Amino acid sequence: MYQLNDLLHLMARLRDPQYGCPWDLKQDYASIVPHTIEEAYEVADAIERGDFDHLPGELGDLLFQVVYYSQLAKEDGRFEFAGVVDAITRKLVRRHPHVFPDGDLYGAPDMARLEEAAIKQRWEEVKAEERAEKAVAPEQLSLLDDVPTALPALSRAAKLQKRAAQVGFDWPEALPVIDKLREELDEVLEAMSENDPQAIADEVGDLLFVVVNLARHLKVDPETALRGANGKFERRFRFIEQALRDAGRPIEDCTLEELDALWGEAKKQEKLSLGC
Repeated sequence: MYQLNDLLHLMARLRDPQYGCPWDLKQDYASIVPHTIEEAYEVADAIERGDFDHLPGELGDLLFQVVYYSQLAKEDGRFEFAGVVDAITRKLVRRHPHVFPDGDLYGAPDMARLEEAAIKQRWEEVKAEERAEKAVAPEQLSLLDDVPTALPALSRAAKLQKRAAQVGFDWPEALPVIDKLREELDEVLEAMSENDPQAIADEVGDLLFVVVNLARHLKVDPETALRGANGKFERRFRFIEQALRDAGRPIEDCTLEELDALWGEAKKQEKLSLGC
């Protein structure tokens, strides 16, 4: 069975200036980013579908992205894969003092188990220390500094809100968020009445941001929830398409009322399949 060192060797061969793969030789950090994002989503998709037979392959694809960046960095004299492993290991040992009290990865696990709240508080304290160490100008340090801008918008909104909540900038419960949601919806309607495209876009953005806030208060991951809604829509729409194919009718010839009736049938079939 191949090992990690074999994968590192393979990557080096692919990037060999004389004998490597022409496609791989043309790549750089930026050109690989879209593939990294795609591979991460394919891992999530396999897990959500319970496709554990293919999960090792998807995880391998994602691991290969890390190996790829490490090879590019090695060629530039920046760092190597071993540095990546060292950095993440040191970070996790530092962030888990309740597991590694003396900072020794292989130290005896003889510390009393802490409550989850205490563990979370310490985790945030360590992360705050790390942000301060990275800050170019400590006096301008922000809680939001290391929230990646490349995150999907829903996930980034949730992280921004979570950070702000750490210093009390948050609603105490979900009900006031619902009131804010109604307020933002009214503002969307107002922008629509004025037929102002920019105002409409701004207000819809505000509405989505508050929806994320509501999801966070209800302990729902907004990105996962929307992926679930996407999957639900896709299943029901495919049901409509198949029903119309069976009836020999083009979907373009159907009225909205007919399509909506089939949508209702799709929902009914889903409930029956779930035994509801």
